[in-house]
Amino acid sequence: MVKKVIGALILGLLIVSVVIAAVVGAGRGPVERSLPGGGKVGIVHIHGIITSEGVGGGPFGGGTAGISGVLEAFRRAEEDPGIKAVVIRVDSPGGTAAASQEVAQAVARVKKAGKKVVTSMGDMAASGAYWIAADSDRIFANPATITGSIGVLIQTVELTGLYGKLGIDWETFKSGPHKDMGSASRPLTPEERAIFQAMVDDIYDQFVDRVARGRGMARDEVLTLADGRVFTGRQAKEAGLVDELGDLRDAVRYAGEIAGIEGKPEVVNLGPQRLFWERLFGDISNRAFFLPDMLPAWLLCPAVIQR
Repeated sequence: MVKKVIGALILGLLIVSVVIAAVVGAGRGPVERSLPGGGKVGIVHIHGIITSEGVGGGPFGGGTAGISGVLEAFRRAEEDPGIKAVVIRVDSPGGTAAASQEVAQAVARVKKAGKKVVTSMGDMAASGAYWIAADSDRIFANPATITGSIGVLIQTVELTGLYGKLGIDWETFKSGPHKDMGSASRPLTPEERAIFQAMVDDIYDQFVDRVARGRGMARDEVLTLADGRVFTGRQAKEAGLVDELGDLRDAVRYAGEIAGIEGKPEVVNLGPQRLFWERLFGDISNRAFFLPDMLPAWLLCPAVIQR
């Protein structure tokens, strides 16, 4: 029995070693390669919540993916003469305004470099994801894609009632009256509510202007759609927020046509690619992983071996 347990442990460690080695190799992302001349369509994937910096990450800790890999992918597209067009494949509920602006600026640089940009929407391309897509030369969506959500949101929570029931008292030392604005330990003052609302209004104006410029729509027309609601892909096409109903293949074909590429274009995956453990276990932005997730159940519970 002892030999069986030891053998099982060794086998388990070998399996874990293989998995970790594959994770490390896959986590390196797309391999850099020269793309001289010709006419190629690059694919840039925007997946998950859009944030400036990733939080957590790795196979043993959850988190959200940052935009550094996306920005690098657009840089490659901008600088590589062989890439004539870029298709942005979006599957995202949005994210922070600043991160969305950074990606949108990267898209603008690609267009300034003379490349065509087409967006292909997957399950969802809402809020900040639509901010990025708005300036594309063409937007494709599936009929059931969820998109739109043109708006801005700031949320705070106030827990003084709960703290009182738990007997928790807070004492804050601050350099100014608004330094702890939005703290859960006290209610917002009327002035602070006005400050937050002014911030929301300013970012909202930037969002509306972005959509109006990118879609060639009058600002007043955008305002009728920019109340935070979401649309299906078919509804968005009727409203003028997307151009075509179609999938990624349709978007790639169209990108090649408007870029002047003859025949079927060669497609290059610019990244960022989903990591190995994401493909195996799901989106790391939605679930935290721990060592037990990576180990066989029988290795963690020797009693199973004894049965």
